Amino acid sequence: MKFIKYIIAGTFFGIIMTKSEAVSWYRIQEMFRFQSFHMYGIIGTAVLLGVIAVYSIKKFKIKDIAGNPIVFLNKDKAYRKYLIGGAIFGLGWALTGACPGPMFVNLGSGYAGMAVVILGALLGTYLYGVAKNKLPH
Repeated sequence: MKFIKYIIAGTFFGIIMTKSEAVSWYRIQEMFRFQSFHMYGIIGTAVLLGVIAVYSIKKFKIKDIAGNPIVFLNKDKAYRKYLIGGAIFGLGWALTGACPGPMFVNLGSGYAGMAVVILGALLGTYLYGVAKNKLPH
């Protein structure tokens, strides 16, 4: 019972992703082919809400659920690693038609082929964990 809030949040997330068509392979392909604004609108809205949330957290010194201050660390300006990581993420997204959230929503919607994509993502995450200390950060 202690995980019910996560199940409810995940279900709500899945419904929103499905209703907005953000899990649609066709919508994702349209985005990567620059044929439709639909996905750019969804992503742009998410980025804008993220910016507003971070600004609000900093300005009003909002605390986390345990009462601890939320701290944003200033990362270095090594954009190269972000560009390479983003390119790898984008390539996987374009090839599979799904990023991490929609992978699980698609599996839950009955697209059994997404299980292969999820296994690949988990394997990649595991391999990153193994090689993390050897990679430049």
